[in-house]
Amino acid sequence: MPIAGWFRKLAIAAVATAFAFPLYWVVVTAFNSHGGVFSIPPRFVPAMHTGAFVYVLTHTHWLHYLLNTVFIAGATVVLVVATSAMAGYALAELNLRGSGIFVLLALGVMMLPTQALLIPQYALALHLHLLNGYAIQILPFAASTFGVFLFRQFFKSLPREYWEVARLEGVGHLRYIWRVALPLARPAMLTVILLTFIGSWNQFQWPLIMTTSHSVQPIEVALSHYMQTFEANWRKLTSAVVIALAPIVLLFLLLQRHIVTGVAGRDGGVNL
Repeated sequence: MPIAGWFRKLAIAAVATAFAFPLYWVVVTAFNSHGGVFSIPPRFVPAMHTGAFVYVLTHTHWLHYLLNTVFIAGATVVLVVATSAMAGYALAELNLRGSGIFVLLALGVMMLPTQALLIPQYALALHLHLLNGYAIQILPFAASTFGVFLFRQFFKSLPREYWEVARLEGVGHLRYIWRVALPLARPAMLTVILLTFIGSWNQFQWPLIMTTSHSVQPIEVALSHYMQTFEANWRKLTSAVVIALAPIVLLFLLLQRHIVTGVAGRDGGVNL
């Protein structure tokens, strides 16, 4: 192997280590003993003490926050896949007047900073009586511009003959989407599912502003409360962090190989 190849691999390994070490240190701290957290020199191998995890799961409402987040993220994923698939199909297959303008408007929406819209969005939610509930954490994120473009990219690459055969069999547009087009766009669907789930799971600013009741708040908001409660107990705090991170890390490890395929598309490029 050329020297440049070795340098490239070493650089990749160094960057990966720099990004992974903070997460590894959180895991080490969570499984450490109380005295081991403050030991000098520090211990770099987990001691496998699970007392902090047991305390967080049995003496706090962490499982309730976890279930809240699973419900919110799951409902958001279902709505995003449904709306993105239908909108992407419409832009790819239907000769809609003004579809080019819609694409430009959607791109314009992507360029708007989220913080600039918080005040009007809060006022709208207040007048619609949506504050402090699950709906306000799900409905505003039920559509994804990225998801629409990704599905549009895949649907445009499907042979037109598929739709013509389906039409001869009496299949309508909706049935064709769910029974033919969507299964063929599996890499795009898995990419949308993964990115939407991670984005919904990591929501902090929006639920912090739109909710006040602990009964409906997600795990990221709860974690900010726990940072105050377990301020001096790093084992319990990092145990809560590990529990919060575990689902999205596992999901990413399971679906990561589909991301490149989903973003690159069947034909190797994005057709906008």
